[in-house]
Amino acid sequence: MNDYGVTGATTGVEVLIKLPIHEAWSGITAIERYGEWSPECIHGAWLEEGARFEARNRFPDGLETYVTCTVTVLEERKRFGWDVYGDETVPLAHWEYELEDRGTETLVRQSFTHGPGLSGMRIGVAQHPDRAADVIQGRLDQLAANMRTTLAAMQSALDTPS
Repeated sequence: MNDYGVTGATTGVEVLIKLPIHEAWSGITAIERYGEWSPECIHGAWLEEGARFEARNRFPDGLETYVTCTVTVLEERKRFGWDVYGDETVPLAHWEYELEDRGTETLVRQSFTHGPGLSGMRIGVAQHPDRAADVIQGRLDQLAANMRTTLAAMQSALDTPS
């Protein structure tokens, strides 16, 4: 079966947020607060502290999905990442944050890489193979916009006057 470039499709953003690194770290590891900040993730909850969590997503067409995630990268105040699983044993995506201390600010690099598992992007490409590149790029652009929105909302929520 033709993959059309779905597996390994990647996007990311680099955002300088006005939070010191310890506050930025607290935000990106606060899985239970993602529903407050993300335009797509409406719920997150730890299943095993620091190891696994669940998430629910709602898409613009109203579709809701439930996934479980396994933390695969954990370097305190530096890197945090996880693999996303649907009903399969192979990940459908990998998300990762990388933080760089800039004193009162933190440079955040967030990335998404599509895995081999079944996802909406993969289904969309299978339904429209003649437009595979456009379907993939459209979803990657949407994810990058969502990353920026989430980071801005997180910064706003955590930026408390001293």
